[in-house]
Amino acid sequence: MSKIISIHSFRGGTGKSNTTANLASLLARDGMRVGVVDTDIASPGIHVLFNFDEAELVHSLNDYLWGKCPIKETAHDVTGHVGADIKGQIFLIPSSIKAGEIARILREGYDVGLLNDGFRDLVKELKLDFLMIDTHPGLNEETLLSIAISDALVIIMRPDQQDYQGTAVTVDVARKLDVPKIVMLVNKCPTAFDFNEVRERVEQTYNIKVGAILPHSDEMMVLASSGIFSLKYPDHPISKSLMGIVEELKK
Repeated sequence: MSKIISIHSFRGGTGKSNTTANLASLLARDGMRVGVVDTDIASPGIHVLFNFDEAELVHSLNDYLWGKCPIKETAHDVTGHVGADIKGQIFLIPSSIKAGEIARILREGYDVGLLNDGFRDLVKELKLDFLMIDTHPGLNEETLLSIAISDALVIIMRPDQQDYQGTAVTVDVARKLDVPKIVMLVNKCPTAFDFNEVRERVEQTYNIKVGAILPHSDEMMVLASSGIFSLKYPDHPISKSLMGIVEELKK
């Protein structure tokens, strides 16, 4: 049975796209057919993690939203780009990185209802096991619609006071939308923190089990979005924690 997974954070800079790319790659490594949609149309970036060059872009999500092509034509097979032995397949649906097209979508908007139709078409036509939605930070109409049709929502936050407050809004909305599964992921946690105390605080604050706490990592910073961390460093504690999230999403 196919699953739609939204990856969301209330604020930017949490590592949302990086986490999405890593979870998608780990699922594909295990043999799953995975689609990844970049719905952060105002500031797209997940394509960089998959080493996807602009020259390879035939159609973007923007083209689908403007009625120029079916959404299947925006899907690019990036399985061979990740530099690892992948049993399944990864299909990237990127947003345009052209300044003029970003400006147009911000100026004119689009029919957000098309997004949900497109998600379902992707799952069906590409025979996906998982569709991962890299959402726009904060809460807007398309994000709410994406969360509403998701089988699971991964909420990413940092142990930061602003994140605690903003995440409370996201959790409240997800519960009102009856999302079947919510997974909390605390990212970029300073190693000076007591991770058990962080876990306890987050779980008490939102009454949701924390799936993983990922430490701030120099290796991650050095990689600088030039690849998929969990595939390059499979034995790293971050990679093992992400595998725990993957197993939870498979349930």
